[in-house]
Amino acid sequence: MKKVLIFFAIIFIIIAILSLMLTFKHKVPLGEKVALVRITGVIIDSTDIIEELKEYSKDNSIKAIVIRIDSPGGGVAPSQEIYEEILKIKENKKVIVSMGSVAASGGYYISSPADKIVANAGTLTGSIGVIMEIPNVAGLMEKIGVKTQIIKSGEHKDIASVFKSMTSKEKQILQTVLDDVHDQFIKAVSDGRGMKFEDIKKLADGRIFTGRMAKEIGLVDELGNLEDAIMLAGKLTGIKGEPQVVYKKEKFSFLDLLRVDIPKKLINDAFSGIRLNYLLFTP
Repeated sequence: MKKVLIFFAIIFIIIAILSLMLTFKHKVPLGEKVALVRITGVIIDSTDIIEELKEYSKDNSIKAIVIRIDSPGGGVAPSQEIYEEILKIKENKKVIVSMGSVAASGGYYISSPADKIVANAGTLTGSIGVIMEIPNVAGLMEKIGVKTQIIKSGEHKDIASVFKSMTSKEKQILQTVLDDVHDQFIKAVSDGRGMKFEDIKKLADGRIFTGRMAKEIGLVDELGNLEDAIMLAGKLTGIKGEPQVVYKKEKFSFLDLLRVDIPKKLINDAFSGIRLNYLLFTP
């Protein structure tokens, strides 16, 4: 029995020594890592992103988080939730944003609270604005001879019904809502970037900027690629040499092709009435 215990103890010591040798070989001290989180495509839901950010924020070996954003934006609420989570993480760790091809509208919204924003010169960013899309099939229904009967509890309960055209009063009500959400966007960028509200408001008419243009007006800090953002994260946290990068490996299987979550979401959205988006509009 003693021989067995001694054998396993020797194996454990050998594994520990090999681990230390590999660590020093790559010149990566323990506790000097940078986490990489990727946010790609339209922002529909924030759950998985927030869970990943939380996981790295609680890991003491992670010194900084680099968020790689390649997104035209998406829903208002999920964008705001990611923004708030980044603010929480900044209390204990550095957060660096690396912009890919596109980081516009909601993609810029979630970038703005980062400690530093690094963009490529040709990145498309900005698009600070809100868009509300309400389908209207009233004309089609009339052509095919189908009518809908609506029973409602209040005058504006069917304000976003796809089966009727909006009145001027209803359009004004929705415009007021949109303007409020737009002001929230401007304030978020103002707070995140440390710039005056009025200065951001002048840029917040939905226009887009290249990364180089954005740097000139203060929406971006530096020009560079993902590797530059990672090295900047290491520099800001005192990591010597090249940081060790950790990231979540994406799992993919044939079953993913059979999932109907996203198609179902898109179909539901088409008939959901009001949709507020921080989204770069590409017809």
